[in-house]
Amino acid sequence: MAMPTTTAGRCDRGVTGLTAEEREVLYALGCGLGDAEIAAALVLPEEVVAERLGRVLGKLGLRDRAAAIVHAFDCGLVVPGQGPRRPVPGNTTARRTGAAAGPWLRVSVLGPLWTTLAGRPVDVGPVRQQAVLAALALNPSRSVSRGRLLEDVWGREMPDGNVVPVYVYRLRKILRLGDRPDSVIRRDRYGYGLVQGVAEVDALYVDDLVTRAEAAERAGDLPGAVRLCDRALELFRGEPLAGLPGPLAESERLRLAQRRVALAQRKADWQLRLGRRIEAITGLSALALEEPLNEPVAALLMHALRRDGRRAEALAVFDRIARRLADDLGVDPGDLLLRARRAALLGRDACPGRGRAGAA
Repeated sequence: MAMPTTTAGRCDRGVTGLTAEEREVLYALGCGLGDAEIAAALVLPEEVVAERLGRVLGKLGLRDRAAAIVHAFDCGLVVPGQGPRRPVPGNTTARRTGAAAGPWLRVSVLGPLWTTLAGRPVDVGPVRQQAVLAALALNPSRSVSRGRLLEDVWGREMPDGNVVPVYVYRLRKILRLGDRPDSVIRRDRYGYGLVQGVAEVDALYVDDLVTRAEAAERAGDLPGAVRLCDRALELFRGEPLAGLPGPLAESERLRLAQRRVALAQRKADWQLRLGRRIEAITGLSALALEEPLNEPVAALLMHALRRDGRRAEALAVFDRIARRLADDLGVDPGDLLLRARRAALLGRDACPGRGRAGAA
């Protein structure tokens, strides 16, 4: 990929230090492509794409892929509202015919609902309509009945009439592939569902990455497990399903937020087992600020600090969460925290977090 020439000056200032290959990855990311699509476009293994993206984030001091997308716009690689400045190699035919190189539809629920068609952002309508799409996306392998959608999206505020078929009709028009109204959302006697293979959902991709990370751990490849866990955590863009109404969105917000915390704990545990204490402490410290009442997070942070010779800081973590538990919940620290405190006082080398990070 050659850099766009119309904004070369801005691009040079915005991506100083990147190689041509790394600029290609940043450009493709800014165009809205996922790792698999970038790999297909550049004829690279997906692992190489992930590695180059990691180098881009490190060189530019960016936190995650969402920040990289913003940076691609800021430095002029991609212009908001105008889409890609030129076709991505390998996707020329796909863009001309309307077929995507990867999944036609991508639905991101790990933040405010974000939907793309063939790599381009698309507005899927008002929040209730978004919630209907989210309900279908979170149930990819089965049909969801009209009654279930009413309960999941409206709860006790169920409307009269045919609001679900109307919303599904609108979504079909927005998301259809070619002239087929049922190309993305199918209907059968059981209800509605996404057509298999046409959509990718970030929450389900996290499941796949976690499965691969666990396999890497079993194979003794802890660095690989950490990398895969990093990729899963990067998919979280904020509060899951932020702003969407309904009982399903509410329960999924809680479940997915807990999953993110469990993933971060597991990553930190693997980092500690690799002797990467500073990285683990940095991540756990940030997580403890986000989760001030989470005892397993605090206990694992205390362990990491003690292992790094910072016993006073470990005990300070205990004092801080003990005060919060008393003030906010009126309870005392549990056994996990008490054991972590005792280990810090005695200098014992026992990991209170290992095996207790929760199922990620």
